[in-house]
Amino acid sequence: MKHTFPGATRALTAPLGLLAAALLAGQPASAQPVTPTQRGVAQQVASQGVPLAALAPNAPEEYTVRKGDTLWRISGMFLKSPWRWPELWGMNLKDIRNPHLIYPGQHLYLERVGDRAFLRTGRADGQPGATIRVSPRNRVEMLGTGPLPTLEPHLIEPFLTEPLVVDDDTFQRAPRIVALANQSRVLVAKGDRAYVRGPVDAPLLAAPGLPTDFRVFRTATPLKDPITGEILGYEGQYVGQAALVRGESETEETVKAGFGGGTTQKVLPVPATIDVTSSKEEMKAGDRLLPEPPREFRNYVPHVPDLPIEARVVSVHGNAVRYAGQNQIVVINKGLRDGVENGQVLALLSTGPQLLDKTDKSRDTIKLPDERNGIAMVFRPFERVSYVLVMEIANPVQVGDKLINPN
Repeated sequence: MKHTFPGATRALTAPLGLLAAALLAGQPASAQPVTPTQRGVAQQVASQGVPLAALAPNAPEEYTVRKGDTLWRISGMFLKSPWRWPELWGMNLKDIRNPHLIYPGQHLYLERVGDRAFLRTGRADGQPGATIRVSPRNRVEMLGTGPLPTLEPHLIEPFLTEPLVVDDDTFQRAPRIVALANQSRVLVAKGDRAYVRGPVDAPLLAAPGLPTDFRVFRTATPLKDPITGEILGYEGQYVGQAALVRGESETEETVKAGFGGGTTQKVLPVPATIDVTSSKEEMKAGDRLLPEPPREFRNYVPHVPDLPIEARVVSVHGNAVRYAGQNQIVVINKGLRDGVENGQVLALLSTGPQLLDKTDKSRDTIKLPDERNGIAMVFRPFERVSYVLVMEIANPVQVGDKLINPN
């Protein structure tokens, strides 16, 4: 005879709600806000242009936006600092109302007037600096040619839901795989079945309003601050996805009483049943389940932090990877509580080494200066750490390297 745990629905809701909240939600590109500060910069630049010194050395006289372009690439084509997007947008203020919606097929023209530069979406006619006026008209587009993303989506899409940073208690309370349907195996993959248990006070149940789709993570790895040694959170290793088939329950069974050979009736827990729907790696007993987050569609607006930020690289993403290059991911020791947010651009500095001054008899220990090494952009902040994409780099990035506001 089977029984459901009394009051278990209430017990499960709180911890799973906490875990789901750790998976950040995004916004469609068209819903991205333009802040008053960004709009103010754009309005100022719209009337003044930018100094010629701000232009990239090989800025083209004209350019037609193409499918596959990114806002970062186009900004870098015209400006020395690609993250200064409000200035690029400001030069188009009368023609481009929303910088998040720049489409393939638009024509951009660069004008130089004195010591200033302007970017138009139509070629100027008549007086220098004049702007083409256009009448309302329908836009004809080929299917699949939407607005440009800030950066190439495939670089970060896996990291929007795969990495998970939580505290150790949250991870340890997540439901865990306890057994496999095929007892002759120790690993399961797509199409296989496994059994799962939650904590005693929060079993995994199948009930209306509760999660049925899950992501599976391996034992969490601590993320340590390279300066203080403090553990900032635990990163779970994503291994795949699973669907809940049946929730946990109980059953009354006859079991052996012990060495005396007698039997007794005892209520035994029955684990929940899951089917593996996809696998990045084969799963095993001990792996943890967390609710599947909603599908995220994000567009990132590159911008400099409003307040000074000084961060350090905590880890380089990837198994046994010591250095990061361009288009790779690093984790930094600053997060939401420090004012870090999506789209913030930070300058990477190579940490200057300490060494002996062999030119002096005293053999003093000296430290060489930190040197500018590249640019990185935040794309997924957690409470105390953030995932950052290396956009441009001169030398490999390693743990301990510094990130600060760019000049």
